[in-house]
Amino acid sequence: MAHAEESKTGIKGLVFEEPPVFELGSPGRRAYSLPSSTIPEVELQTLLPPEELRDPIDHLPELSELDVVRHYTRLSQWNFSIDSAFYPLGSCTMKYNPKINEDMARLPGFAQNHPYAPEPLSQGSLRLLHELQEFLQEVSGMDAVSLQPAAGAHGEMTGMLTIRAYHQATGKQRSKVLMPDSAHGTNPASCTLCGYDVVHIPSNAEGLIDIDKLRNLMDEDTAAIMLTNPNTLGMFEKDILEITEIVHGKGGLVYCDGANLNALMGVCKIATMGVDVLHFNLHKTFSTPHGGGGPGAGPVGVKKILEPYLPVPRIVNDNGQFSLDYDRPESVGKVRAFYGNFGILLRAYVYIRTLGPDGLRQACESAVLNANYIKARLRDTYFLPYPGPSLHECVFNDKNQLKQNVKTMDIAKALIDKGFHPPTVYFPLIVKGALMVEPTETESKETLDEFIQAMKEIAKQAENDAESFHDAPYLSKVSRPDEARAARHPKLRWKPTS
Repeated sequence: MAHAEESKTGIKGLVFEEPPVFELGSPGRRAYSLPSSTIPEVELQTLLPPEELRDPIDHLPELSELDVVRHYTRLSQWNFSIDSAFYPLGSCTMKYNPKINEDMARLPGFAQNHPYAPEPLSQGSLRLLHELQEFLQEVSGMDAVSLQPAAGAHGEMTGMLTIRAYHQATGKQRSKVLMPDSAHGTNPASCTLCGYDVVHIPSNAEGLIDIDKLRNLMDEDTAAIMLTNPNTLGMFEKDILEITEIVHGKGGLVYCDGANLNALMGVCKIATMGVDVLHFNLHKTFSTPHGGGGPGAGPVGVKKILEPYLPVPRIVNDNGQFSLDYDRPESVGKVRAFYGNFGILLRAYVYIRTLGPDGLRQACESAVLNANYIKARLRDTYFLPYPGPSLHECVFNDKNQLKQNVKTMDIAKALIDKGFHPPTVYFPLIVKGALMVEPTETESKETLDEFIQAMKEIAKQAENDAESFHDAPYLSKVSRPDEARAARHPKLRWKPTS
């Protein structure tokens, strides 16, 4: 069963009602055809001891191949993706993933290489990883990089572990980490996992780190400051050299969350700002797949003083022969099985090789241009709590629309009916009712103009028909679920009704 839907902007499509796969099919249908086994049944039964055999699974769906393909294709059409429309998710850099990345990741020599294959048979893969490390070092200015961490937050934890190991080896272990109040949510969690107390630094009226507050808070019991530059408001910390000088002056280290590297790559090197540790979000900056719980990659780069503490193994190049070095007595140990998520690392490598140095710089400049174009076109329609210069993203809020009792969530839901994914909402937490927009470099001016027009139409509708917002979206498969209840009481298992 399907029904057609149409919005005021002319968006049309079919939305299929699709029951769970367990409610489809008929007994005896098969989605495969295999020859009979040549192994006698009695021999099959001896391959595993009886106590290891499980009971037969009943009630599995029985479907033809066509049934299976249509079922999962229809389910996929319920999802919003970067391949279907604009995804302005601020602070998450939902950029398009070039298909050449996927093609290279499927080359048999890479896709079929077993992670336990001997090093002499894995020279191509090891060389690729070693070169990727060098690329990331060049982009950031850091002295060494580990590719092991499996996500940005995992990279944060790994970086903080190296800081902890450094202080343990060079003097007194310290107990706390300073952090701006605009920090990403994973930052305090990563510090806490590494045994640190988190002390927040208030932002000043410009949305930047308050230097005087930092100077008062920084002491010799502080292991590090963990900041993001540009920060979560999309604004460059113009006092970064003074910040790092204050922290280093008390023996602390500087950790930079690399979530917003899209605004700097090819233009400046974060290491020159006094940063000691940096993690890279390959999905944000270098176009590897993003979302869905992984797999991901969050390499961590460090200055020379921290290199001994990076995870083992380290990839080394001995006159063109590549190997894995486990002989690192000061290392924090192993943080990931094998050597990271190879297929994701490969995709980032292809992206960098495809663009080259000039292309990376152009991508950065285009991302900044796109964000500032949106900001300039919408600043008279939506309120800008921090109107200072922006880089790759900008943050509005719902202050103007609240006069009509239209809130941030109403705006976000209405945008779905216009054919766009909502931006990040209610974050960063220091902006009440935040609407955080990041267009990335991959969107054209035509797409941005359509988004801007949709946002202006929503603002106009808020003035004339505010009540209509509270039930939006009208055209999506699901309208307004109870998101808090779904997160706290998920139903993840199908059960038959009879």
